[in-house]
Amino acid sequence: MQSLAIYLIAALTAFAVAAALFLLIPARRRASEVQSAEPPIVEAPAVQRGSIGGSLVSASPRGYVSWIDRQIVLAGRPVGWSVSGTFTWKLALGIAGILLGLMFVTVGGPNPVKVLLAVAGTTMLSFLPDVMVHSRATERQQSMTLALPDTLDQMTIAVEAGLGFDAAMAKAARGNDGPLAGELIRVLQDMSLGRTRRDGFMELERRTSSADLRRFARAVIQADAYGIAIANVLRVQAGEMRLKRRQRAELQAQKIAVKILFPLVFCLLPVMFIVILTPAVVSAVRTFTGG
Repeated sequence: MQSLAIYLIAALTAFAVAAALFLLIPARRRASEVQSAEPPIVEAPAVQRGSIGGSLVSASPRGYVSWIDRQIVLAGRPVGWSVSGTFTWKLALGIAGILLGLMFVTVGGPNPVKVLLAVAGTTMLSFLPDVMVHSRATERQQSMTLALPDTLDQMTIAVEAGLGFDAAMAKAARGNDGPLAGELIRVLQDMSLGRTRRDGFMELERRTSSADLRRFARAVIQADAYGIAIANVLRVQAGEMRLKRRQRAELQAQKIAVKILFPLVFCLLPVMFIVILTPAVVSAVRTFTGG
């Protein structure tokens, strides 16, 4: 058993080294070929040529890189978050997981169970940045979905009071905090730089995965294209968003019974049975044993 564990440790180490070489060396070779064939160009700070993160991005599948970039966009591109930085953290955590796994396996003698735990821990550490980025993106989109009905109500009241659509949107955005207000302010900034309302809301639709916000952006685009009164659009959208929010709340309330079933069966009921049945069992044992 110990020899098998040692072989597994050696295979894990060899795989880690081979993966690191595969991710770093081919990317540098392709970068040198591109530099020799074309004049040097300035790349985005998220993917720096010659850096470890940039090499990892160049060597990784395009679909996976696009997914990481999409999650960062949905998360609002926080300061310090980039595609190359995410891949650098993945490599660093993977190496740290391998070292900690080797220490865990070697202390007290290797065995297959320890090796499997070490491999699982290394894999989890390697994918921890992906989980963090996805969690941040999901929380931000959910926050935008929850804040949309109230924001639309404020915009509807402002438009019906006589303000223009842009002024109403600016008033609602500056009067609130959160990611939705930031996205609306960004749309206003795009429009102030000369972009049309259609282009600004199309970019907003691309930057979000919230179905409600995307529906609102498409409604504004269609109203701008066909000349529909924006007050009617806002009134209809606000009513629909309030209805959907109430339906989501009812759905979450209906799920509570199912969610509470697991902790009730495996946590509360055993303790209750122990508290209730233990005195009866002790009394029965004393009665039949004469103790």
